[in-house]
Amino acid sequence: MTEIKDSNREMRRFRGRLLIAMLVVFACFGVLCTRFWWLQVYKHDAYSARAEQNRISVVPIPPHRGLILDRNGVLLARNYSAYTLEITPSRVVDLEKTIDELSNVVTIDARDRRRFRKLMEESRRFESLPIRSRLSDEEVARIAANRFRFPGVDVRARLFRQYPMGESAGHVIGYIGRISQRDQNRLDETEDAANYRGTDYIGKEGIEKSYEAQLHGTTGVEEVEITAGGRAVRTLSRKPPVTGDNLVLSIDIELQKLVEAAFGDRRGALVAIEPATGDILAFVSRPGFDPNLFVDGIDVENWKALNESPDRPLINRPLYGTYPIGSTYKPFMALAGLEMGKRNMTQTMWDPGFFEFADRRYRNAGDVGYGHIDLHKALVVSSDTYFYSLANDIGVDAIHDFMKPFGFGQKVGIDLSGEKAGVLPSTAWKRAAYRRPDQQRWYLGETLSVGVGQGYNSFTLLQLSQATSTLANDGVFMRPHLVRAVQNSRTGAQTLTVRDPSYTIPLKQANLDFVKRAMADVVREGTAKRPFIGAPYQAAGKTGTAQVYSLRAGERYNAAKLNERLRDHGLFMGFAPADNPKIAVALIVENDGFGGKVAAPIARRVFDYWLQGKKPTEPDKAVTPDLTARD
Repeated sequence: MTEIKDSNREMRRFRGRLLIAMLVVFACFGVLCTRFWWLQVYKHDAYSARAEQNRISVVPIPPHRGLILDRNGVLLARNYSAYTLEITPSRVVDLEKTIDELSNVVTIDARDRRRFRKLMEESRRFESLPIRSRLSDEEVARIAANRFRFPGVDVRARLFRQYPMGESAGHVIGYIGRISQRDQNRLDETEDAANYRGTDYIGKEGIEKSYEAQLHGTTGVEEVEITAGGRAVRTLSRKPPVTGDNLVLSIDIELQKLVEAAFGDRRGALVAIEPATGDILAFVSRPGFDPNLFVDGIDVENWKALNESPDRPLINRPLYGTYPIGSTYKPFMALAGLEMGKRNMTQTMWDPGFFEFADRRYRNAGDVGYGHIDLHKALVVSSDTYFYSLANDIGVDAIHDFMKPFGFGQKVGIDLSGEKAGVLPSTAWKRAAYRRPDQQRWYLGETLSVGVGQGYNSFTLLQLSQATSTLANDGVFMRPHLVRAVQNSRTGAQTLTVRDPSYTIPLKQANLDFVKRAMADVVREGTAKRPFIGAPYQAAGKTGTAQVYSLRAGERYNAAKLNERLRDHGLFMGFAPADNPKIAVALIVENDGFGGKVAAPIARRVFDYWLQGKKPTEPDKAVTPDLTARD
C-alpha cells in the first residue's frame, strides 16, 4: 500500500523547527551581546584599571641622602655609587651551596659570609641582602656571564654611605644601617612608611639618626610599561625624588681631631662650646670607633671586639657617661653662696686642713691646711674645708634648686637621642630613689660631699660643659647643639637650628665677675698654673679630681697600689679669654689622677687652637703634665 505524504504538514514542521532554531540562535547572540555590553560598557572602568595594572608597574625611586659637613664645609658623610652582589634567601634552594659556587666566580671570604649571616638574622627573608660590596667591573662581567646558574642572585647598583674621617667624630655623626624589622614596624606606625618604599637604609645612631627626617629626602615614583613576563619596555611617567637636606654641623673637625690626638690611648670625654651661640665646637668620646664598619653590616669579629672591649668604645661618654665632677663644682657653689647671702666677698674662715662635723673630720686633699682664707682664695687653692662649710650652711635642697637651671642633673636638650639626665641630689630625690626608710633619710654629712662635687652627684660632661658655658655667658642659657644649620639641597638656603636663648638665670653681675676673677687666678697662680704658662691670653678655669674608689675610714689614697681603673678621674672646666669668653670647655680623663696633670694641658691645646690658630707640636712644653698639681 502506498503511503501518501502530506507535503504541507511537513513544510509547516520544518518551518517551526527553523523558527525555534533561529530563536535559539538569536537568544544566544542576545546573551553574548549582553555579556559584551556588560564587560565593555558597564564594567569598563574596573577592567580597564585592572588591565592597566597588568601593563604598568609603579617603581619607587629612593632619594639621595643629604650630606653632613663641619662648620667649615669639610665633608663628614657622603654618598657614592657601587655595584653589590646580593642574594634573596627565599628564592634560593640551597643557600650554602649557592654561596660556595659564587665564590668560584668572585671572591667571597669568611668575613663576607659572617656579615651576610648576621644580616639574615636581622632582616626579613624575602629581602635582597648583600654578600659582596664594591664589585669591580671585571667581577660584574663574570657574574653577568654566569647569571643563569644562580637564581635569586642579582647584581645591583646602589648608593653607599661613607664617612671620610673614619673614627674621628664617629659618636657625633653616627651611622646608617639596613632597615630591620623593628625599624619597619616603627615606620609602619608613622606617616613616613610610604616615603621609605625602595629604601634599604636608615639612620641608626648619632646625627644620622636624630636628623633622619631631614637627611632622607622624598621618594620619587616611576611608572614603567612591562611585558607579561615582567620585562620593562618603556617609562610612561616619572616623578623624580627629592634629595635630602644637608646638615652643617657646629663642630670644627680639625679641633675635633686635635683633641682626639691629645687624649692618645687614654679614656675620657671633652665638650667645647661657643657660649654666645650654643654651638658645640668639639664633642669627643675616647676611645672611638669607625662608623664605616656598620654601613654594610658589621662582621662578627669587629662587633665582638667593640662590644666586649673593657674600654667601651661604643659608649658616647659625653652623652651617656655620668661622673662625680669633683672640684669643678666649686665655682658654682661659690656663686650659690654669694647669691644666697651665705658668704660675701671678704668674709674669711680658718682652714686647718679639715672640717670637723659630727665627730668626723672631712679633710683637704693632701691634708694641707690653708689658714685664714676667703672665698677667692678658697677657689684658687681648692680648699675642700671651705666648701664643706659652705655646703653645710646652704643645705642640699637649696643647692639642688640653684644648680638645676645651669643644667646639672637635667637633659640639656642637645640634638642627639639618648641623653642621660644624671643625678642632682636632693632630699626628695633620695626618697624617690630608695625603698627602705633608713635609705630614704638624708644625712647632713652627705651634704658635705655634695658641696665638693662628690657623693650622690652624677653628671654628664655635656652638663658640666653647658653649665660652664652658661657661667661664661653671664647666666644666658643657649641650648647646646651639634647641627648649626639645615641646608636645602636644591636652593642652598640655610636655616639655623638655634637662634635665641632658652632663658636667662637671674644672677648679680658683681657675683659673676667675682667668680670669674677667681677662676682666672686658678689659671694664673693656682692648680692650673703650669699648663697655661706663656699663654698669650688669660683663661679662667678650675681643675678637679673625681673619686672612683671609696676609701675606708683612715685609709689614704695611693694610686700606685690601686688597679688602674680604680684610680681617680682628672677634670678641667674653663673658658677663654676670661674677660670675653669665645670658648668654654669641660673634660675628663678617666683614671688619670689630678685635673692639672693631663686634663688642663688638653684644655690649653683647645684654647690655643681656637683663639690663636695654633696646632700643637712635639715636644710641646705648654702641655707638659703637671705632676705636682692638686685640686
